[in-house]
Amino acid sequence: MGDEEKAKGLKETEAPTLVSTDTFEENLQKLEDVVRVLEEGKLPLGESLALYEEGIDAYRRCQDLLERADVKVKKLVETLEGELKEEPLEHAESG
Repeated sequence: MGDEEKAKGLKETEAPTLVSTDTFEENLQKLEDVVRVLEEGKLPLGESLALYEEGIDAYRRCQDLLERADVKVKKLVETLEGELKEEPLEHAESG
């Protein structure tokens, strides 16, 4: 999907609408749209503040979804008896 399709119906100074779903990708797109509009600097202060709050909400939804995904990520570890058990995936250290 191109940028033009993503911003379909969104005028340069028009605030993006709130995302009604809880998918990470849609909330991230909402956040990116908010940043783009705020960076243009064409909105009045009141509208900019309201849009900023919407961006914070989208950011928090993204953060929550990432935290939920992190909890779900597991790795299977074979025990000495040959059984498999789930353990939380540890963050890999680079180096």
